[in-house]
Amino acid sequence: MANFRSAVSLALLVSGAALAANWDPSNITGTSGLVLIDKLGSLVRFFGPATNKEIATLDLGGMPHELAIAPDHRTAYVPLYGDGVYGRNPNPGHEIAVIDLIARKMTGKIDVSPSVAPHGLQVDANGLLYVTCDISRTFLIIDPKTKNITSIDNEGTGHWIAVLPNGSKAYVANKQDRLFVTVIDLKSKKLVGRVPMPTGTQGITASPDGKYVVAADLSGPGLRIIDTATDTVVDTVAVEQNRRGPFRVKYSPDGKLLTTLDGAGLLNIFDASDLHGQQQVLTVGKDPYGIAFTADGKSALVSNHGDGTISIIDLKDRKVTGSYTAGKGVETLAYY
Repeated sequence: MANFRSAVSLALLVSGAALAANWDPSNITGTSGLVLIDKLGSLVRFFGPATNKEIATLDLGGMPHELAIAPDHRTAYVPLYGDGVYGRNPNPGHEIAVIDLIARKMTGKIDVSPSVAPHGLQVDANGLLYVTCDISRTFLIIDPKTKNITSIDNEGTGHWIAVLPNGSKAYVANKQDRLFVTVIDLKSKKLVGRVPMPTGTQGITASPDGKYVVAADLSGPGLRIIDTATDTVVDTVAVEQNRRGPFRVKYSPDGKLLTTLDGAGLLNIFDASDLHGQQQVLTVGKDPYGIAFTADGKSALVSNHGDGTISIIDLKDRKVTGSYTAGKGVETLAYY
């Protein structure tokens, strides 16, 4: 089994500012605050990073879904997806809210028309924003400064994205719509590959060293490991005790752990250097959807979309140490 330990470490933040050279869009963390996307409550919520107490809320005028944070850790992007869910979104949105994380205010919106239903998104080290619009089957490259948008045919209804840390390629999960992961070359701005996914794809993430992309099976409890040099599946990994494919897949910022959430109450923790080794399986809340790692790597939070709670995870001892209420149904969250 290939060694998954990161060759690149993510620098700790100094006064809330990130070092762009080490920016990893899949592994965001920080010490300035905690932002939560309360999809069911239609609010963005701000908590103290160490207090578990809410300090502000923000209404974006639509239902928020995902979250991306810029390398300066001062700006966040939140898609206004529409009033539905994937596959059932009768009134799709066409805007991405721009949020000042310091002032905790919306400073503008990016209109992605004619594309609709923006969902998955990430930001690279240069501040470029990458967005999937599932109903439109488009993958967008957006310059937030100029609002210039390049639209690429994704072929499938792209759901989530894994952008490599060096900003060279993006990998798009298409759920059950197309049984492959779309590979986008971000320099030529073209679709350059399709990695077969026989059971569909759910969660997806890139390793901090950029050598691998991990894609979760949609309908089976497994992970497929993609070698980014060849864009082929080089390994499959079983996810213990899961009753369906992992909903979310995410590395810890230091690359030492890989975590999955099955959307049905389980958090699996892998040693990233040996994905076939022993897994720690923890019971969290109902419908866990999002995970956020603290900058020191000692703990993590899991957002439980189905019961409005946040589970607190001790990563050293690998156990749940508590929980607290946060909104109605948080889809994702991140320290910044």
